[in-house]
Amino acid sequence: MFDHRAMLKLYFIAGTQDCRHLAGRPAQNLLHILEQALQSGITCFQFREKGQGALQGAVQIRQAAADCRDLCRQYRVPFFINDDIRLALELGADGVHIGQQDTPPGQAAALCKGRLMLGLSHNTLAELAASRQNEAMDYAAVGPIFSTRSKADAEPVVGTDFIRRIRSSGFLRPLVAIGGITENNAAAVRAAGADGVAVISAITQAADIGAAVDKLLAD
Repeated sequence: MFDHRAMLKLYFIAGTQDCRHLAGRPAQNLLHILEQALQSGITCFQFREKGQGALQGAVQIRQAAADCRDLCRQYRVPFFINDDIRLALELGADGVHIGQQDTPPGQAAALCKGRLMLGLSHNTLAELAASRQNEAMDYAAVGPIFSTRSKADAEPVVGTDFIRRIRSSGFLRPLVAIGGITENNAAAVRAAGADGVAVISAITQAADIGAAVDKLLAD
Protein backbone atom coordinates (compact mmCIF):
# COMPACT_ATOMS: atom_id res chain seq x y z
CA MET A 1 0.00 0.00 0.00
CA PHE A 2 1.34 3.41 -0.94
CA ASP A 3 1.62 6.31 1.50
CA HIS A 4 -0.82 8.87 0.07
CA ARG A 5 1.19 11.91 1.16
CA ALA A 6 4.61 10.58 0.20
CA MET A 7 3.46 9.55 -3.28
CA LEU A 8 2.38 13.12 -4.05
CA LYS A 9 5.80 14.74 -3.59
CA LEU A 10 6.53 14.70 -7.33
CA TYR A 11 3.53 13.55 -9.34
CA PHE A 12 4.27 13.31 -13.08
CA ILE A 13 1.36 13.49 -15.54
CA ALA A 14 1.73 12.83 -19.27
CA GLY A 15 0.35 11.27 -22.41
CA THR A 16 1.64 10.93 -25.95
CA GLN A 17 0.24 14.38 -26.80
CA ASP A 18 2.87 15.85 -24.47
CA CYS A 19 5.69 14.27 -26.48
CA ARG A 20 4.81 15.56 -29.95
CA HIS A 21 7.69 18.05 -29.88
CA LEU A 22 10.15 15.18 -30.18
CA ALA A 23 11.11 13.30 -33.32
CA GLY A 24 9.96 9.70 -33.61
CA ARG A 25 6.90 7.83 -32.34
CA PRO A 26 5.09 9.70 -29.54
CA ALA A 27 4.25 6.47 -27.67
CA GLN A 28 7.91 5.46 -27.58
CA ASN A 29 8.95 8.97 -26.62
CA LEU A 30 6.49 8.89 -23.71
CA LEU A 31 7.99 5.65 -22.43
CA HIS A 32 11.52 7.01 -22.81
CA ILE A 33 10.65 10.15 -20.84
CA LEU A 34 8.75 8.18 -18.20
CA GLU A 35 11.61 5.76 -17.62
CA GLN A 36 14.09 8.63 -17.19
CA ALA A 37 11.69 10.30 -14.75
CA LEU A 38 11.23 7.06 -12.80
CA GLN A 39 14.98 6.50 -12.65
CA SER A 40 15.39 10.05 -11.37
CA GLY A 41 12.89 9.74 -8.52
CA ILE A 42 9.32 10.76 -9.41
CA THR A 43 6.92 9.46 -6.78
CA CYS A 44 3.74 8.93 -8.84
CA PHE A 45 2.69 8.84 -12.50
CA GLN A 46 -0.66 9.54 -14.13
CA PHE A 47 -1.35 8.46 -17.70
CA ARG A 48 -3.46 11.25 -19.18
CA GLU A 49 -4.20 10.72 -22.88
CA LYS A 50 -6.30 13.78 -23.68
CA GLY A 51 -6.31 16.87 -25.86
CA GLN A 52 -4.94 17.80 -29.25
CA GLY A 53 -2.58 15.19 -30.60
CA ALA A 54 -3.72 12.42 -28.24
CA LEU A 55 -4.17 8.85 -29.44
CA GLN A 56 -7.70 8.13 -30.68
CA GLY A 57 -7.93 4.35 -31.00
CA ALA A 58 -8.92 2.34 -27.91
CA VAL A 59 -6.39 -0.38 -28.72
CA GLN A 60 -3.55 2.13 -29.03
CA ILE A 61 -4.54 3.90 -25.82
CA ARG A 62 -4.76 0.64 -23.91
CA GLN A 63 -1.32 -0.47 -25.14
CA ALA A 64 0.29 2.87 -24.24
CA ALA A 65 -1.30 2.75 -20.79
CA ALA A 66 -0.23 -0.86 -20.23
CA ASP A 67 3.35 -0.06 -21.22
CA CYS A 68 3.42 2.85 -18.77
CA ARG A 69 1.93 0.64 -16.05
CA ASP A 70 4.65 -1.96 -16.57
CA LEU A 71 7.39 0.66 -16.21
CA CYS A 72 5.83 2.03 -13.03
CA ARG A 73 5.60 -1.46 -11.55
CA GLN A 74 9.25 -2.05 -12.36
CA TYR A 75 10.17 1.02 -10.30
CA ARG A 76 7.47 0.45 -7.65
CA VAL A 77 5.85 3.82 -8.30
CA PRO A 78 2.04 4.18 -8.17
CA PHE A 79 0.34 4.28 -11.56
CA PHE A 80 -2.85 6.30 -12.11
CA ILE A 81 -5.09 6.66 -15.14
CA ASN A 82 -6.95 9.88 -15.84
CA ASP A 83 -10.75 9.55 -15.77
CA ASP A 84 -11.11 6.10 -17.36
CA ILE A 85 -12.15 3.89 -14.44
CA ARG A 86 -12.95 0.91 -16.64
CA LEU A 87 -9.46 0.94 -18.17
CA ALA A 88 -7.84 1.46 -14.76
CA LEU A 89 -9.61 -1.62 -13.38
CA GLU A 90 -8.86 -3.65 -16.50
CA LEU A 91 -5.14 -2.87 -16.34
CA GLY A 92 -4.84 -3.23 -12.58
CA ALA A 93 -3.81 0.40 -12.09
CA ASP A 94 -3.15 1.67 -8.60
CA GLY A 95 -5.59 4.53 -8.96
CA VAL A 96 -7.72 6.81 -11.09
CA HIS A 97 -7.89 10.60 -11.16
CA ILE A 98 -11.09 12.45 -12.03
CA GLY A 99 -12.03 16.09 -12.61
CA GLN A 100 -15.12 17.96 -11.45
CA GLN A 101 -16.74 17.44 -14.86
CA ASP A 102 -15.87 13.74 -15.09
CA THR A 103 -17.58 10.81 -13.34
CA PRO A 104 -19.33 12.07 -10.15
CA PRO A 105 -17.18 11.22 -7.08
CA GLY A 106 -19.81 9.00 -5.47
CA GLN A 107 -20.28 7.01 -8.65
CA ALA A 108 -16.52 6.86 -9.18
CA ALA A 109 -16.01 5.50 -5.68
CA ALA A 110 -18.60 2.78 -6.29
CA LEU A 111 -16.98 1.85 -9.61
CA CYS A 112 -13.53 1.69 -8.04
CA LYS A 113 -14.83 -1.07 -5.75
CA GLY A 114 -12.08 -0.41 -3.24
CA ARG A 115 -9.51 -1.61 -5.78
CA LEU A 116 -8.34 1.81 -6.95
CA MET A 117 -7.08 4.88 -5.14
CA LEU A 118 -9.12 7.94 -6.08
CA GLY A 119 -7.86 11.48 -6.74
CA LEU A 120 -10.11 14.45 -7.46
CA SER A 121 -9.37 17.90 -8.97
CA HIS A 122 -10.53 21.13 -7.29
CA ASN A 123 -10.43 24.81 -8.23
CA THR A 124 -12.55 26.41 -5.48
CA LEU A 125 -12.98 26.23 -1.71
CA ALA A 126 -16.59 25.17 -2.28
CA GLU A 127 -15.43 22.14 -4.26
CA LEU A 128 -13.00 21.23 -1.48
CA ALA A 129 -15.70 21.65 1.15
CA ALA A 130 -17.85 19.18 -0.77
CA SER A 131 -14.96 16.71 -0.78
CA ARG A 132 -14.05 17.12 2.89
CA GLN A 133 -16.24 14.22 4.01
CA ASN A 134 -15.66 12.06 0.95
CA GLU A 135 -13.88 9.12 2.53
CA ALA A 136 -13.36 7.48 -0.86
CA MET A 137 -11.08 10.32 -1.99
CA ASP A 138 -7.44 9.48 -1.27
CA TYR A 139 -6.06 12.88 -2.26
CA ALA A 140 -7.19 16.26 -3.53
CA ALA A 141 -5.54 18.05 -6.45
CA VAL A 142 -5.80 21.86 -6.55
CA GLY A 143 -5.00 24.34 -9.29
CA PRO A 144 -3.95 25.69 -11.61
CA ILE A 145 -1.60 27.39 -9.17
CA PHE A 146 0.10 29.34 -11.95
CA SER A 147 -0.69 29.93 -15.61
CA THR A 148 -0.22 26.79 -17.70
CA ARG A 149 -0.14 25.89 -21.38
CA SER A 150 -0.28 22.14 -20.79
CA LYS A 151 -4.06 22.06 -20.44
CA ALA A 152 -6.22 23.96 -22.92
CA ASP A 153 -9.34 23.89 -20.70
CA ALA A 154 -7.63 24.90 -17.47
CA GLU A 155 -9.67 26.58 -14.72
CA PRO A 156 -8.79 30.09 -13.41
CA VAL A 157 -5.38 30.47 -11.76
CA VAL A 158 -5.58 30.33 -7.94
CA GLY A 159 -2.02 31.05 -6.72
CA THR A 160 -0.11 29.77 -3.69
CA ASP A 161 -2.28 31.78 -1.28
CA PHE A 162 -5.12 29.43 -2.20
CA ILE A 163 -3.13 26.53 -0.74
CA ARG A 164 -2.62 28.48 2.49
CA ARG A 165 -6.34 29.23 2.66
CA ILE A 166 -7.14 25.55 2.19
CA ARG A 167 -4.88 24.54 5.04
CA SER A 168 -6.05 27.36 7.32
CA SER A 169 -9.64 26.22 6.74
CA GLY A 170 -8.76 22.94 8.43
CA PHE A 171 -8.45 20.78 5.33
CA LEU A 172 -5.76 18.33 6.42
CA ARG A 173 -6.08 15.61 3.82
CA PRO A 174 -3.36 14.79 1.23
CA LEU A 175 -3.04 17.66 -1.23
CA VAL A 176 -1.16 17.98 -4.52
CA ALA A 177 -0.84 21.26 -6.43
CA ILE A 178 -0.83 21.48 -10.22
CA GLY A 179 -0.56 24.09 -12.95
CA GLY A 180 2.47 26.04 -14.14
CA ILE A 181 4.76 24.46 -11.57
CA THR A 182 8.46 24.49 -12.44
CA GLU A 183 11.77 23.73 -10.77
CA ASN A 184 11.86 27.42 -9.78
CA ASN A 185 8.62 27.47 -7.79
CA ALA A 186 7.99 23.87 -6.65
CA ALA A 187 9.59 24.38 -3.22
CA ALA A 188 7.46 27.47 -2.58
CA VAL A 189 4.31 25.53 -3.46
CA ARG A 190 5.17 22.84 -0.91
CA ALA A 191 6.05 25.52 1.64
CA ALA A 192 2.55 26.96 1.19
CA GLY A 193 1.09 23.67 2.44
CA ALA A 194 0.89 21.23 -0.47
CA ASP A 195 2.17 17.71 0.12
CA GLY A 196 3.53 17.68 -3.39
CA VAL A 197 3.48 19.07 -6.90
CA ALA A 198 2.12 17.67 -10.15
CA VAL A 199 3.87 18.56 -13.38
CA ILE A 200 3.68 17.87 -17.09
CA SER A 201 5.92 20.12 -19.19
CA ALA A 202 8.48 20.65 -16.40
CA ILE A 203 9.55 17.08 -17.18
CA THR A 204 8.40 16.41 -20.76
CA GLN A 205 10.04 19.60 -22.03
CA ALA A 206 13.18 19.34 -19.90
CA ALA A 207 16.53 19.23 -21.71
CA ASP A 208 17.90 17.13 -18.81
CA ILE A 209 15.13 15.14 -17.12
CA GLY A 210 17.34 13.92 -14.28
CA ALA A 211 18.41 17.43 -13.37
CA ALA A 212 14.84 18.71 -13.65
CA VAL A 213 13.53 16.00 -11.31
CA ASP A 214 16.27 16.73 -8.77
CA LYS A 215 15.33 20.40 -8.70
CA LEU A 216 11.60 19.67 -8.54
CA LEU A 217 12.19 17.42 -5.53
CA ALA A 218 14.41 19.90 -3.70
CA ASP A 219 12.87 21.62 -0.66
